[in-house]
Amino acid sequence: MEKSYDGKGRWRNRNVGFRVSEEEALLLDRIVELTGLTKQEYILRRLSDREVVVQGNPRVFKSLKKYMILIYEELKRLECVSPDNEELLIVLEMVATIMKGMMNEYDG
Repeated sequence: MEKSYDGKGRWRNRNVGFRVSEEEALLLDRIVELTGLTKQEYILRRLSDREVVVQGNPRVFKSLKKYMILIYEELKRLECVSPDNEELLIVLEMVATIMKGMMNEYDG
């Protein structure tokens, strides 16, 4: 098997893992999908306190559309948003942040 190097020529041969609940795994997957990054790159950026910059591309736009529909359907169903809906609120905040950034990019 050929060695796989990162963008800076480093060989990534160490494996790091941690346990999460089903809800945490789903939330992480949703957020990663919205960024357009790989899960590895997203986690590394967050752990090293580097900014996660979302670059608009067809995959990101498709994810945004998918989650906007999901959020809309869920909000129609709910009578009120409570702390029990924390995952929904986190995804909604992430979508809003990405959309705001994209609007600023195209306006400016």
